[in-house]
Amino acid sequence: MPGALIEPRLSPHVRVVDDRARGGHALLGPETVVRLVGSAAEILALCDGRALGAIEAELAARHPEVDVAADVRALLGRLARRGWVRGFPPSEASPTRRPTRAPRYGPPQVLLAELTHRCPLRCGYCSNPTELSPRADELDGATWRRVIEEATALGVLQAHLSGGEPLLRRDLEALVAAARDGGAYTNLITSAHGLDDARLDALADAGLDHVQISLQHVDAKAADAIAGVPAHAGKLRAAETVRARGLALSLNVVLHRGSIDRVEDFVGLAERLGAQRLELASMKLHGFARANRAALLPTEAQVASASEIASAARDRLAGSLDVIFVHPDHFRAHPTRCMDGWGHRFVVVAPDGRALPCPGAYALPLDFDHVRERSLAEIWAGEAFAAYRGTEFLGEPCASCERREVDLGGCRCQAFALTGHAARTDPACRLSPDHDAIERAKSSPADRLVHLRLPRA
Repeated sequence: MPGALIEPRLSPHVRVVDDRARGGHALLGPETVVRLVGSAAEILALCDGRALGAIEAELAARHPEVDVAADVRALLGRLARRGWVRGFPPSEASPTRRPTRAPRYGPPQVLLAELTHRCPLRCGYCSNPTELSPRADELDGATWRRVIEEATALGVLQAHLSGGEPLLRRDLEALVAAARDGGAYTNLITSAHGLDDARLDALADAGLDHVQISLQHVDAKAADAIAGVPAHAGKLRAAETVRARGLALSLNVVLHRGSIDRVEDFVGLAERLGAQRLELASMKLHGFARANRAALLPTEAQVASASEIASAARDRLAGSLDVIFVHPDHFRAHPTRCMDGWGHRFVVVAPDGRALPCPGAYALPLDFDHVRERSLAEIWAGEAFAAYRGTEFLGEPCASCERREVDLGGCRCQAFALTGHAARTDPACRLSPDHDAIERAKSSPADRLVHLRLPRA
């Protein structure tokens, strides 16, 4: 039987769920939602260890009018390339990525729960706002559980528990359990400072799926200098413990002038730690990072070299390590759309209970609703989330640009930070009348990095 020696299985770090809010099924993985169309869910349901030939024979019997073998192998090859299917050879090449239109407005897919602004680290590129919520203003556990329940009932499939440092919340395990009980894929976004074996066991027992650990550098001395505290060695120990417990592991690196030349070393470290994902992210020019941009922004040559190295690593490691390189807006001809569309997929709840479409939206002149006063469904349909949803708010040059449905004018927070007007074209776009603001930022001389002062535990 063809394919008898190939036995594809879903990775233990992904699962297929019934997407009740949107209809159909979705594949959930670390920070991933993939809508399954056509026969995709039916194919994946058969990937339970049986031979490929048996899968194809079963589907052929169900659908004799269709050439199922081509569909099965194409789907499994694509998913194997991302590490979501095991026991099947990954596709040899990534599909060409074309600009896509923003998703239509519908139920939110992702909840980013910023549980606290307290953090033991003081990273100078922190994207949190410069005005941080004190501990006294944080939502209590009962309110957070209600918010999570409302989110999953509304259609959220990914729950990101973040901060600050979410490990400082003593009720973190209960919040993980609430998200998992609602059917969401649960992600802990952490510095891992203080993530010991006992805490990780408790979180895993509560239903934690995935841990994303931030890394400041590959060298301990440099990493600790950026973090402002000696944390690097503990992060590596925590990463090893995460893998030993069988949880999905991602490493997140904010690339800046002092780290971007070490992309190859970050890839090697992720391989040694057995991570599933390596996210090489680029700093945005808002939040506390904006105050330090002169000391942080890499050069265009650095970005080009890092992008090339990351691309080669992605191809080489397809199926074992998903290498994601987030190209910085300030070296692109066109901006990326804000949070995959303002008010389209993400809902962010701040430590004090404000609900926002984006974690950088604190500074925008909008009256953001509070989860203590309104339900998440009301907030999602409210004025603040509708303010920059779609393209109707855009003026020129976006209004007549053929890319307006692709990038939606770019990042609202970056536009506001650099121009003072959230509705303007993101200055990262080469067509923006404010593009010189990006050029000035890129040419700023290096300066001393200022560490962030955060609320303490």
